[in-house]
Amino acid sequence: MSELANFMPWIQAVLAVLLVVLVLVQQGEGNLGSAFGGGETGGPSHKKRGLEKTIFTATIIVACLFVATAILALLI
Repeated sequence: MSELANFMPWIQAVLAVLLVVLVLVQQGEGNLGSAFGGGETGGPSHKKRGLEKTIFTATIIVACLFVATAILALLI
C-alpha cells in the first residue's frame, strides 16, 4: 500500500493535466456574445457525434478517475 502512496501524486498530476486538456479541447457552444446575453435562443438542438462525443465521454471518465484517486489518497 505504501508503494501506491508514493505513486498517487504522480497519478493525480497526470489525470489533472489530462482533464484540463480534455476540457479545453471541447468545442464551446457559446461565444463572447452569449456571455453578455446575446446568444442564440430557440435554435436547433445540438447532438454530440463522432470525436466530439468521444472527447465528452473521455472527460467524464477522467474526471471520475480523478475524484476516485483523490478519495483513495485520503484513505491511504
